[in-house]
Amino acid sequence: MPQLSKKTFANILIGLALILSIGVLIYYSPALIEIMSSMDHFSAFIHSTGHWGPIMFILFQILQIVVAPIPGEVVQIAGGYIYGVTLGSLYTTIGLILGSAIAFYFTRFIGRDYISKLLQKKKYKWLSLIHDEKKFSVFLFIFFVIPGLPKDLLVFVAALTSMSSFRFFSILIVGRLPWIIASAALGSTIQMQQYSIAIIISVIAVIGFVLGYIYKDKMMKWFSTVEKTKGRTHSAKRKVNHSLNTRE
Repeated sequence: MPQLSKKTFANILIGLALILSIGVLIYYSPALIEIMSSMDHFSAFIHSTGHWGPIMFILFQILQIVVAPIPGEVVQIAGGYIYGVTLGSLYTTIGLILGSAIAFYFTRFIGRDYISKLLQKKKYKWLSLIHDEKKFSVFLFIFFVIPGLPKDLLVFVAALTSMSSFRFFSILIVGRLPWIIASAALGSTIQMQQYSIAIIISVIAVIGFVLGYIYKDKMMKWFSTVEKTKGRTHSAKRKVNHSLNTRE
Protein backbone atom coordinates (compact mmCIF):
# COMPACT_ATOMS: atom_id res chain seq x y z
CA MET A 1 0.00 0.00 0.00
CA PRO A 2 1.57 3.34 -1.06
CA GLN A 3 2.29 5.77 1.76
CA LEU A 4 0.58 9.15 1.75
CA SER A 5 2.81 12.19 1.48
CA LYS A 6 2.70 14.78 4.26
CA LYS A 7 1.04 17.25 1.88
CA THR A 8 -1.68 14.78 0.90
CA PHE A 9 -2.24 13.80 4.53
CA ALA A 10 -2.53 17.48 5.52
CA ASN A 11 -5.03 18.12 2.72
CA ILE A 12 -7.13 15.17 3.87
CA LEU A 13 -7.12 16.48 7.45
CA ILE A 14 -8.07 19.96 6.27
CA GLY A 15 -10.89 18.53 4.16
CA LEU A 16 -12.23 16.49 7.08
CA ALA A 17 -11.97 19.46 9.43
CA LEU A 18 -13.86 21.66 6.96
CA ILE A 19 -16.59 19.06 6.47
CA LEU A 20 -16.91 18.67 10.23
CA SER A 21 -17.01 22.44 10.75
CA ILE A 22 -19.65 22.92 8.06
CA GLY A 23 -21.72 20.09 9.54
CA VAL A 24 -21.53 21.53 13.05
CA LEU A 25 -22.33 25.01 11.74
CA ILE A 26 -25.38 23.77 9.82
CA TYR A 27 -26.57 21.79 12.84
CA TYR A 28 -26.27 24.74 15.22
CA SER A 29 -27.16 27.51 12.75
CA PRO A 30 -30.85 27.70 13.83
CA ALA A 31 -29.75 28.20 17.43
CA LEU A 32 -27.13 30.78 16.38
CA ILE A 33 -29.68 32.68 14.30
CA GLU A 34 -32.10 32.67 17.25
CA ILE A 35 -29.41 33.90 19.66
CA MET A 36 -28.27 36.65 17.28
CA SER A 37 -31.79 37.67 16.23
CA SER A 38 -31.75 40.63 18.63
CA MET A 39 -29.49 42.35 21.13
CA ASP A 40 -31.76 41.28 23.98
CA HIS A 41 -31.62 37.61 22.94
CA PHE A 42 -27.85 37.68 22.61
CA SER A 43 -27.46 39.54 25.90
CA ALA A 44 -29.77 37.07 27.68
CA PHE A 45 -27.78 34.11 26.31
CA ILE A 46 -24.42 35.60 27.36
CA HIS A 47 -25.71 36.44 30.84
CA SER A 48 -27.22 32.96 31.19
CA THR A 49 -23.72 31.47 31.05
CA GLY A 50 -22.80 33.27 34.28
CA HIS A 51 -19.08 33.77 34.90
CA TRP A 52 -18.39 32.16 31.52
CA GLY A 53 -20.12 35.07 29.79
CA PRO A 54 -16.97 36.98 28.71
CA ILE A 55 -15.38 33.75 27.42
CA MET A 56 -18.56 32.85 25.53
CA PHE A 57 -18.69 36.33 24.01
CA ILE A 58 -15.04 36.07 22.93
CA LEU A 59 -15.81 32.67 21.37
CA PHE A 60 -18.60 34.26 19.31
CA GLN A 61 -16.14 36.88 18.09
CA ILE A 62 -13.62 34.15 17.19
CA LEU A 63 -16.35 32.14 15.47
CA GLN A 64 -17.49 35.02 13.27
CA ILE A 65 -13.92 35.59 12.09
CA VAL A 66 -12.96 31.96 11.41
CA VAL A 67 -16.09 30.26 10.08
CA ALA A 68 -19.48 31.73 10.81
CA PRO A 69 -21.17 34.20 8.43
CA ILE A 70 -21.98 36.58 11.30
CA PRO A 71 -21.27 40.27 10.55
CA GLY A 72 -18.44 41.45 12.79
CA GLU A 73 -20.16 44.77 13.46
CA VAL A 74 -23.11 42.95 15.06
CA VAL A 75 -20.86 41.26 17.63
CA GLN A 76 -18.93 44.49 18.24
CA ILE A 77 -22.11 46.46 18.91
CA ALA A 78 -23.38 43.63 21.13
CA GLY A 79 -20.17 43.87 23.17
CA GLY A 80 -20.98 47.46 24.11
CA TYR A 81 -24.64 46.60 24.66
CA ILE A 82 -23.77 43.85 27.15
CA TYR A 83 -20.57 45.05 28.83
CA GLY A 84 -20.30 48.78 28.14
CA VAL A 85 -17.68 50.61 26.11
CA THR A 86 -14.49 49.63 27.98
CA LEU A 87 -15.08 45.92 28.60
CA GLY A 88 -17.02 45.52 25.34
CA SER A 89 -14.08 46.92 23.37
CA LEU A 90 -11.61 44.81 25.37
CA TYR A 91 -13.45 41.49 24.89
CA THR A 92 -14.08 42.22 21.21
CA THR A 93 -10.41 43.04 20.65
CA ILE A 94 -9.28 39.86 22.43
CA GLY A 95 -11.63 37.81 20.25
CA LEU A 96 -10.45 39.67 17.15
CA ILE A 97 -6.78 38.92 17.88
CA LEU A 98 -7.38 35.25 18.78
CA GLY A 99 -9.69 34.61 15.81
CA SER A 100 -7.35 36.37 13.41
CA ALA A 101 -4.37 34.45 14.82
CA ILE A 102 -6.17 31.13 14.22
CA ALA A 103 -7.04 32.11 10.62
CA PHE A 104 -3.61 33.64 9.93
CA TYR A 105 -1.44 30.81 11.26
CA PHE A 106 -3.75 28.08 9.93
CA THR A 107 -3.32 29.52 6.44
CA ARG A 108 0.40 30.20 6.76
CA PHE A 109 1.43 26.80 8.14
CA ILE A 110 -1.31 24.34 7.15
CA GLY A 111 -3.94 25.52 4.69
CA ARG A 112 -1.90 27.64 2.29
CA ASP A 113 -2.67 25.48 -0.76
CA TYR A 114 -6.36 25.27 0.04
CA ILE A 115 -6.77 29.04 0.57
CA SER A 116 -4.73 29.77 -2.58
CA LYS A 117 -6.97 27.51 -4.69
CA LEU A 118 -10.06 29.05 -3.12
CA LEU A 119 -8.88 32.57 -4.00
CA GLN A 120 -8.00 31.56 -7.57
CA LYS A 121 -11.71 30.97 -8.18
CA LYS A 122 -12.43 34.56 -7.15
CA LYS A 123 -11.78 37.47 -9.49
CA TYR A 124 -10.91 40.15 -6.97
CA LYS A 125 -8.94 42.94 -8.64
CA TRP A 126 -6.97 43.67 -5.47
CA LEU A 127 -5.48 40.15 -5.36
CA SER A 128 -2.69 41.40 -7.63
CA LEU A 129 -1.51 43.53 -4.69
CA ILE A 130 -0.47 40.54 -2.59
CA HIS A 131 2.77 40.31 -4.58
CA ASP A 132 3.78 43.79 -3.39
CA GLU A 133 4.01 43.83 0.41
CA LYS A 134 4.02 47.62 0.77
CA LYS A 135 0.99 48.15 -1.48
CA PHE A 136 -0.89 45.29 0.17
CA SER A 137 -0.08 46.69 3.63
CA VAL A 138 -1.58 50.03 2.58
CA PHE A 139 -4.63 48.30 1.09
CA LEU A 140 -5.04 46.22 4.25
CA PHE A 141 -4.89 49.26 6.53
CA ILE A 142 -7.39 51.24 4.45
CA PHE A 143 -9.77 48.28 4.23
CA PHE A 144 -9.59 47.76 8.00
CA VAL A 145 -10.18 51.46 8.72
CA ILE A 146 -13.32 51.78 6.56
CA PRO A 147 -16.37 50.64 8.56
CA GLY A 148 -18.88 48.21 7.09
CA LEU A 149 -16.55 46.44 4.65
CA PRO A 150 -16.10 42.64 5.00
CA LYS A 151 -12.64 42.23 6.50
CA ASP A 152 -12.25 38.65 7.68
CA LEU A 153 -11.24 37.24 4.28
CA LEU A 154 -8.21 39.55 4.29
CA VAL A 155 -6.80 37.75 7.33
CA PHE A 156 -6.48 34.56 5.28
CA VAL A 157 -5.09 36.50 2.31
CA ALA A 158 -2.46 38.28 4.42
CA ALA A 159 -1.11 34.92 5.55
CA LEU A 160 -0.28 34.07 1.93
CA THR A 161 2.06 37.04 1.65
CA SER A 162 5.59 37.49 3.01
CA MET A 163 4.26 40.02 5.54
CA SER A 164 5.58 39.45 9.06
CA SER A 165 3.17 38.53 11.85
CA PHE A 166 4.13 41.67 13.78
CA ARG A 167 3.36 43.93 10.81
CA PHE A 168 0.03 42.23 10.11
CA PHE A 169 -1.25 42.35 13.70
CA SER A 170 -0.07 45.95 14.09
CA ILE A 171 -2.09 46.95 11.01
CA LEU A 172 -5.05 44.88 12.22
CA ILE A 173 -5.19 46.46 15.68
CA VAL A 174 -4.46 50.06 14.62
CA GLY A 175 -6.89 49.84 11.71
CA ARG A 176 -9.79 48.18 13.49
CA LEU A 177 -9.59 49.48 17.06
CA PRO A 178 -11.24 52.90 16.41
CA TRP A 179 -14.38 51.33 14.97
CA ILE A 180 -14.43 48.59 17.62
CA ILE A 181 -14.61 51.32 20.25
CA ALA A 182 -17.21 53.24 18.20
CA SER A 183 -19.31 50.07 17.80
CA ALA A 184 -19.12 49.35 21.52
CA ALA A 185 -20.14 52.95 22.21
CA LEU A 186 -23.10 52.52 19.86
CA GLY A 187 -24.19 49.34 21.64
CA SER A 188 -23.80 50.99 25.03
CA THR A 189 -25.94 53.99 24.04
CA ILE A 190 -28.65 51.69 22.67
CA GLN A 191 -28.69 49.73 25.93
CA MET A 192 -28.99 52.98 27.92
CA GLN A 193 -31.67 54.19 25.46
CA GLN A 194 -29.60 57.24 24.53
CA TYR A 195 -30.91 57.08 21.00
CA SER A 196 -29.82 60.56 19.93
CA ILE A 197 -26.15 59.66 20.60
CA ALA A 198 -26.66 56.27 18.92
CA ILE A 199 -28.02 58.02 15.81
CA ILE A 200 -25.02 60.40 15.72
CA ILE A 201 -22.54 57.49 15.95
CA SER A 202 -24.46 55.59 13.24
CA VAL A 203 -24.48 58.62 10.93
CA ILE A 204 -20.72 59.08 11.41
CA ALA A 205 -20.17 55.39 10.63
CA VAL A 206 -22.30 55.60 7.46
CA ILE A 207 -20.48 58.76 6.33
CA GLY A 208 -17.15 57.03 7.06
CA PHE A 209 -18.21 54.03 4.98
CA VAL A 210 -19.42 56.13 2.03
CA LEU A 211 -16.38 58.44 1.98
CA GLY A 212 -13.99 55.53 2.51
CA TYR A 213 -15.57 53.51 -0.29
CA ILE A 214 -15.53 56.46 -2.70
CA TYR A 215 -12.00 57.62 -1.94
CA LYS A 216 -10.31 54.30 -1.12
CA ASP A 217 -8.37 54.30 -4.41
CA LYS A 218 -7.12 57.85 -3.84
CA MET A 219 -6.20 56.95 -0.26
CA MET A 220 -4.25 53.96 -1.50
CA LYS A 221 -2.39 56.13 -3.99
CA TRP A 222 -1.58 58.71 -1.34
CA PHE A 223 -0.39 56.15 1.24
CA SER A 224 1.66 54.37 -1.42
CA THR A 225 3.32 57.70 -2.33
CA VAL A 226 4.12 58.28 1.35
CA GLU A 227 5.60 54.77 1.62
CA LYS A 228 7.75 55.36 -1.47
CA THR A 229 8.94 58.74 -0.13
CA LYS A 230 9.90 57.12 3.17
CA GLY A 231 11.72 54.36 1.32
CA ARG A 232 13.69 56.89 -0.74
CA THR A 233 14.54 58.92 2.37
CA HIS A 234 15.83 55.85 4.21
CA SER A 235 17.78 54.81 1.11
CA ALA A 236 19.34 58.28 0.81
CA LYS A 237 20.28 58.26 4.50
CA ARG A 238 21.94 54.87 4.13
CA LYS A 239 23.93 56.12 1.14
CA VAL A 240 25.07 59.23 3.04
CA ASN A 241 26.07 57.17 6.07
CA HIS A 242 27.91 54.71 3.85
CA SER A 243 29.74 57.56 2.12
CA LEU A 244 30.77 59.09 5.45
CA ASN A 245 31.98 55.75 6.79
CA THR A 246 33.99 55.17 3.60
CA ARG A 247 35.71 58.57 3.94
CA GLU A 248 36.61 57.84 7.53
